[in-house]
Amino acid sequence: MATQLKRTELIFKEDVDYSALIHKIMKMGKDKFISELIESGLKGRGGAGFPTGLKWKIVKEDPSPVKYIVCNADEGEPGTFKDKEILEKASEKVIWGMTLASYITGAKEGYIYIRAEYKYLSTKLKIAIDRMEANIKTLGINFKLGLIFGAGAYVCGEETALLQSMEGFRGEPTNKPPYPVNSGYLGKPTVVNNVETFVNAMIIAEIGAEEYKKLGTKASQGSKLFSVSGDCSKEGVFELEMGMTVQQFVDEFGDGDTKAVQVGGASGFCVPRKEFKNTIIGFEGVPTGGSMKVFNSSRSMYNILENYLIFFEEESCGQCTPCRVGTQQLLQGIRAVKRKEKPKTYLDELLRLAYTMKYASKCGLGKSVGNAFRSIIENFREEIVY
Repeated sequence: MATQLKRTELIFKEDVDYSALIHKIMKMGKDKFISELIESGLKGRGGAGFPTGLKWKIVKEDPSPVKYIVCNADEGEPGTFKDKEILEKASEKVIWGMTLASYITGAKEGYIYIRAEYKYLSTKLKIAIDRMEANIKTLGINFKLGLIFGAGAYVCGEETALLQSMEGFRGEPTNKPPYPVNSGYLGKPTVVNNVETFVNAMIIAEIGAEEYKKLGTKASQGSKLFSVSGDCSKEGVFELEMGMTVQQFVDEFGDGDTKAVQVGGASGFCVPRKEFKNTIIGFEGVPTGGSMKVFNSSRSMYNILENYLIFFEEESCGQCTPCRVGTQQLLQGIRAVKRKEKPKTYLDELLRLAYTMKYASKCGLGKSVGNAFRSIIENFREEIVY
């Protein structure tokens, strides 16, 4: 575990010769770089944390002549705005990261799926794409990259719903298996990675796995972008080493009266003050796609929970009963307890419902609703019932 809050400057590093980096990897060989990627311990930076090297390896080894690379830039999690920062300041690194994935896997076509609110970035991205496509001709790589814009649905941040949206269908999650690495966009093997994940792949291509592993912890290697907002001393996007404790984070960004930190956005966990020192921000503790929302003693945890549940009720695609009905019942339930229409013990029934949703919902939306619900109810029950 990191002993102090350590800032890094890898993601936005400038003056990188991306063509030379790809050429270096071509000389290294696809299999050797995949081994390097696996050795680095890089996990998906969207929050799910699937090993990136393994994902690329599966798609590379698939015999299909048609494969795709998809960058998930939907970024719909409340409190997360780090992908926007990357696309604004390091768009070329994202695009070249996708180019690297195309070379490794054999994919000839790729898309950046961008949330509707980021359309203003389209001109900047198209210029960077044109520059990349012109440069890779000298490397003998054939890779075409396009942009697809979403329509504002939170659920399309889930990879299978994203792929459905790309194909022109209603953005709804599909059953797994099959997984996108086997049957993704248009039924073909597809790498779907977060914006920040592609950037980290390029960082590893530049500095190597051994250097990359010096950052973070054994379970959470590398650096990470954190979107910091709320009752804090400084707001914005910060690149930090993985593996810090919530206490270290609060010491740096809190306002001196922090009572809770919502790690991972609305779908994440609310860590109370008593757990700050013992909670690691990483895959061995509480993972985060980037959102860090800080709350001080002036905030009502009931209002925060109600706000989250209103959001989830609205954004549920309605496809599966546990999520569609569960989000409604959780919201109605806490309101009934607050109005004293239900006894305090009714919260225990709602907790059981939240656990049921975790195991019975079809996708990550329904499964993660209970994260914030359980952590707020279990740690701030007195603010819900009075």
